[in-house]
Order: sequence, then C-alpha cells, then structure tokens
Amino acid sequence: MDVDEVIESLYGLSPARFTAARDEAAARVKAEGDPAGAKRIAGQRRPTLAAWASNMLVRAKPDEVGQFLQLGQALRTAHRSLDGDQLRDLSHQQHVVIGALAREAHRLAEEAGTPVSEGVVREVERILHAVLADPEAAESWASGRLAKAPALTAQFPAVDAGAAAPVAPAKPAPPVAPAPDAGPEAPAPEPYDDGRLEEARAAAQDAARSAQAREDELRLADEVRQRAVAEAAAARAAVTEAEERYREAGRAARQARLATAAAERRVKEVSADGKQGSGGG
Repeated sequence: MDVDEVIESLYGLSPARFTAARDEAAARVKAEGDPAGAKRIAGQRRPTLAAWASNMLVRAKPDEVGQFLQLGQALRTAHRSLDGDQLRDLSHQQHVVIGALAREAHRLAEEAGTPVSEGVVREVERILHAVLADPEAAESWASGRLAKAPALTAQFPAVDAGAAAPVAPAKPAPPVAPAPDAGPEAPAPEPYDDGRLEEARAAAQDAARSAQAREDELRLADEVRQRAVAEAAAARAAVTEAEERYREAGRAARQARLATAAAERRVKEVSADGKQGSGGG
C-alpha cells in the first residue's frame, strides 16, 4: 500500500471521519509489514474545520490555487521593493480574491455535506492571508494536507536594503497646436493620449469586480440575517412558554402556601380544643 496515497486520501475526508479512517489505515499498513509507514499514518493530525475547508479548496480549484500563489509572490516582492503602485493594485486584488476563495470554500464544504459557520469562513480567510505573506504557509496550504491554520504573519517581508521609494513618473507634455498658417498639405497632428482612457477602463473593471464581491457578501449577510431571524423567533417562543410555566408555578406555589397556612391554623385550633377539653375534665 502506498503510504503517501493513504495520507492524501485521509485529508480528503471530513474531520468527523478522519480519526477512525487514520487508525484503521495505520493498523492495516502495520499488518502488511510496514511499521514505519504505519507510524507516519498514525502521526497525521485531524484537520480543523477551517483547515479541512482550505484543503477542499486546494483539491477542487488547482488553477485558482496557482494564481493565488503567484499573487502572494508578487505581493511579497512589491513589499520588499516598496513598489507603491504595484502594492495598491495587488492589495485590491488580495481583498477581492481572498473573499471569493473563502466563499468558494464555504460552498464546497456544504456540497461535501459538512456545512461550516461564518466563523470558520473567517478562519479560512485568515489562512489565506497567511498564505500570501509567508512562503512556508503557502507551501503547507498548497499541499492540501493542512491540519490547522498557520501562524498569521503580522507583516510582509522586510524591505530590501537599498530599496528607494518609487518616484512618480513625469507627466507627459501637453499637445502642441499646429501653427495657424499651416497649409492644407500639413499632416494632421497625432491624437494625444495621456493614458487616462486605459486607466479609466482599468478602474471600471476593478469597480465591477469590487461590486460583485460586495453583492456576494450581501447575499451571505442576508442568509445569516434570515437564520438569525428564525433563531430569534424560536427564542421568543421559548421565552413565552417559559414565562407561562413560571406563572403557573407561581399560582401553584401561592395555593400551596395558602393550604399550608390553613393546615397550620387547623392544627392550632385542634390543639387548643384538646387543651380546653383536658382542663374541663
């Protein structure tokens, strides 16, 4: 039995099935005469829900994973070189892509029959932030065998020695109008393009991507709100029932107190009658 294949298959299971499958595989490999392989299998740790959802994402979306790893490499390079323009562009991509990948992990978990909470989705986002900042975290994540969230790196790599802040490019000179006495044979001036059109198009595309991300977040927020409303309605019904039980218990307690007082008065009356009868005899 190929031990690596066994381990690979284990991390494709839901966390609830992981431990039993691991122990069974380790016992089987040991029985087949491979104690070292059995020890490797037994040493695998059950993934947390967030790590498992991240592993599902890595397995299901290899193209997106490759692009995300490239984004992390570009971000780390931009931080080292203090490339402000590239940092602004890549930081925007980081926000959009992390949100999209976390939502995809949420969807994959539901499809696999193990839906995860919004808190787990936020933990997946933290894993993805660590992947962008730390090459070691990126390597662990890309293996698809993550057992827990890597330590979140507080900052990106330090600035390279000698790196200087980027100098803003000089603005292009304005177009020169043709001389008024230019004859009909004079060539028409080249159309002036200072790059603003391309910048506007790129900004429009970024805005569209950001708007789509916000729409997706709104949809998830509405689902959470609907669940909260349903839970609140159930809680109100439970409170109403508890209040009614409290009132009933209060009425029963008052009746019991009245009955106790009446019984005590009766005891006193009977006791007084007995004493009077004894004295008269």
